[in-house]
Amino acid sequence: MKAPQLMLRTIPTINTPRVTLRGMRTEDFTRFADIWAKPEVVSHIGGKPWPKSRSWDSFLRNAGHWQITGFGQWAVQIHGHSEMSGQTGFFYGSRGLGEDFDPFPETGWVLDPQFQGQGFGIDAATAAHDWFDRVVAGRSVCMITPDNEGSLKIAQTLGYVALRETLIEGDPVVLMTRKGPPV
Repeated sequence: MKAPQLMLRTIPTINTPRVTLRGMRTEDFTRFADIWAKPEVVSHIGGKPWPKSRSWDSFLRNAGHWQITGFGQWAVQIHGHSEMSGQTGFFYGSRGLGEDFDPFPETGWVLDPQFQGQGFGIDAATAAHDWFDRVVAGRSVCMITPDNEGSLKIAQTLGYVALRETLIEGDPVVLMTRKGPPV
């Protein structure tokens, strides 16, 4: 894991016509935990709803990631809704998946099911990647289960290509890589 030279201490806010990416706030935790407790959210991410304790650990890791690396996950807030609707951004997963994956920032995106399939995910992930390309730059990676068609479509739109397949806790995933913005 190689952190960028510039470590930002302030999480940038990014506005698009449909969504705002912003730092997570203390008052977001209840909503964050609610999203990760939904079976339809985790069906492609480990398969088991998260207890509040796991959500709390992840919530704190998101905040700390910005402080240590200068990048992290944003809360996704859909315009016209007062609560966060999901998250997107970058992190070091340190998953032990090899030198072709682990040293690079990993990306991810999650939306509450009521907002899926409406283009909010690609809007949020594109905004996060536009920022990453300007501020951090370089290669990034992601992993997606082969049957998660929505996330595979987002990844391909962002310029990710399959690196290889592997198993995570017995479940197949596709490891993907992106060397920079799509041309």
